[in-house]
Amino acid sequence: MNKNPGKLVLFFLCTLMLLHGENFVYDFHISKQDPYEKEALLLSIDLNQTNEDIVLFFDLAVKKSDAFLVEQIDSSQDNTLHHARIHYRYILYPLKTGKVNVAFDLVERVTNEEKVAYSFSGDRDDFKKLETKDRRVNVPSIPLHVKALPKGTELVGDFKLSYEVKKHQVESYEPIAMKVIIEGEGYPPVREHLYPGGKGFTLFTQKPLVRKIPMKDHLKYKVTYVMALSHEKSFTLPKLSLPAFNPVTKKTYQLTIPEQHFEITQPKAANLLDKTDNPKPLHTDFSWLTSLLGYLVVFLAGYFTALTWKWKRKMAAGEKDPLVGKVAACKEEKALLQLLMATDSKRFENAIGKLEKEIYGKGKSNFKKIKQAVLEQIE
Repeated sequence: MNKNPGKLVLFFLCTLMLLHGENFVYDFHISKQDPYEKEALLLSIDLNQTNEDIVLFFDLAVKKSDAFLVEQIDSSQDNTLHHARIHYRYILYPLKTGKVNVAFDLVERVTNEEKVAYSFSGDRDDFKKLETKDRRVNVPSIPLHVKALPKGTELVGDFKLSYEVKKHQVESYEPIAMKVIIEGEGYPPVREHLYPGGKGFTLFTQKPLVRKIPMKDHLKYKVTYVMALSHEKSFTLPKLSLPAFNPVTKKTYQLTIPEQHFEITQPKAANLLDKTDNPKPLHTDFSWLTSLLGYLVVFLAGYFTALTWKWKRKMAAGEKDPLVGKVAACKEEKALLQLLMATDSKRFENAIGKLEKEIYGKGKSNFKKIKQAVLEQIE
């Protein structure tokens, strides 16, 4: 016989958190409740409708807090009427030690097919708001007990560092390009400066380029630092060492860049002298204006070319509206109607009206054509 049933009940609630409502069940689960500060945690949320006599919608959000950072990495929805199923995945990073509560806002919105049909009856100028009966659901918060990091830790996670220096020998004040990349899984490895400005050289920096890569159950980062150095004489860039901590293995490690020496040469005096004697008499010269205009044209052309290239890269990388995949997944009129209705966007009123007539007016089935029109409208 178990002598401490209270602990058994607490363990069950913490690991499963399967909670019941009148019309649905929901499951909130976090991968770890005693993490380190800034440790990446996987938060999973599932909502499943159980009462098939109603049409059900959900409004769900993780309450904002200064105590943690949260990023959504995945969402999937079954938009079939009477069978609402929603699955969300987040990565959560605790930002302070001690007790942290992760709280939620959940609203259940109940309606029926008649009200859905009425909401979208009429033409585009006769749009009616969907009537629902809303109920705020009291969801228990998830308690976290956050542990402190080892002293001096600057990066949290499993990261690798690479770097590239174009030249180590240049002329006086010639810029030296340098690039540093930190990538891996963990808290975003973003720092305002990798190197402090030194007295022995001039350092030019720009804002780090941050790329987030959502995976199935975690989030990867690739942060690129681009900088340039220059000086009038030879100098040495000191060794860079970033103390890091991996909360999975509970081990500390260092990301380093060895000391870099740069040899600076002085331009030959002969190259700086004007060998032409007896210059032409002084006169007004407007050639500088032509040169300036030429530089402006080149700069603007390069700027707009860069913008076009960036746009093409995004398109090639497949950065599409997430609604495209959801529409493509709809297999019947009712599912597509529910999805478009949930967007609460007037731009789909025409398609919504056609779907409503097919479902409730027994019109001629033209589902594929309507679905294609919606996809083209989004893209």
